[in-house]
Amino acid sequence: MSSTDKTWPLIDAAALHASRSARDVILDASWYLPSEKRSTQDDFHASRIPGARRFDFDEVVTDRSSDLPHMMPPRAEFQSHVRRCGINDDSRVVIYDTAGIFAAPRAWWMFKAMGHADVAVLDGGLDAWVGAGYPLESGADLPLFRGNFTAQPDRSRIAGADDVLAAVRAANPQIVDARSAGRFEGRDPEPRPGLRPGHMPGARNLPFGRLLADGRYRPVEDLRAEFGAAGVDLARPVIATCGSGVTACIVALAAELAGIAEVAVYDGSWADWGREGFPELLVETGSSGFERGHFNS
Repeated sequence: MSSTDKTWPLIDAAALHASRSARDVILDASWYLPSEKRSTQDDFHASRIPGARRFDFDEVVTDRSSDLPHMMPPRAEFQSHVRRCGINDDSRVVIYDTAGIFAAPRAWWMFKAMGHADVAVLDGGLDAWVGAGYPLESGADLPLFRGNFTAQPDRSRIAGADDVLAAVRAANPQIVDARSAGRFEGRDPEPRPGLRPGHMPGARNLPFGRLLADGRYRPVEDLRAEFGAAGVDLARPVIATCGSGVTACIVALAAELAGIAEVAVYDGSWADWGREGFPELLVETGSSGFERGHFNS
């Protein structure tokens, strides 16, 4: 497959520049960690790909009823937000962020989980666009027409705590954790308060940075090798998880590139599972390799 295939999840800057058409909608889905103290809105107004719209999954396109960060909103709310971006059912949606590959896969996953097939991430993000010599624009958001996008949720792409618990209790679950080894093993503290250290029993650790090089995804053969080294069987379903559901989507997109057919993202991730006061959500520390036999019942 290639970037001209509507189901291929990546597109490079040259291909996007050469193939742009009236049905394209480009979204800036940048997101920064709170410690960075940066404004996505200010950065968007200062510099963006011409015609881009802002997609804020942290404060706008999120489930405001949840106490967890940037959770997927209900179908009707997602549909309404996306229509306000001027997106139609036949739109090609291309998503980028200002960090190369970081937040854009989260927005990509949200669109896929809500049934939009023709969506891709700009490999290398805004830096790749600028590096190729293509123009930018600045200024306030432009007025948009309302699109006709219809959300059709694909539940197979969304995992909740019950799905992960069922996987933990099954033999040889394929839960892939994108956090650093220190956080996965419980040696380093979590950045959010009130979370237990460690990981789900039986999870594999694949820090998302291993899947990237210079702000872009590594070649497919390298991605397959990284999944294999983490103990992942490419022929079996995967649940991707991380700290709060953002970098898990980097893993999910890489899994699709690697040819894994069934990939779900645990939306709440460790911000949900790791909360104190939920002893039924089992936690272990140390490296991968947990013996799971006693969970079979």
